[in-house]
Amino acid sequence: MLYRQMGDTGAETVITRACRELAARLMRCDRLWRLEDWGAARKCARSIIAIAEQIGMGDLARVARDVTIAADQRDPIAVAATQARLQRVGRASLRAVWRLRGVVV
Repeated sequence: MLYRQMGDTGAETVITRACRELAARLMRCDRLWRLEDWGAARKCARSIIAIAEQIGMGDLARVARDVTIAADQRDPIAVAATQARLQRVGRASLRAVWRLRGVVV
């Protein structure tokens, strides 16, 4: 859909920027979780949802949503579990995109 709306060049630009931003935000979310800054970690996860949805990474968006729910409930065990899953799914999603685009990771 993105390619239809923006053309090849525009879509590639959006996807490249989004993947870079997702990588940075995944690292930030992990750091915030380790610092136990639940509010900032929640906000970071919300930003991942928006970016992931924009480029069609539905699984990543769902896991980030689970992180926000666990943070809202102030459940440290659930936050730890969902944060770990966010990192795994995020890395796998980014690797898949980079492989499709011929980037060595």
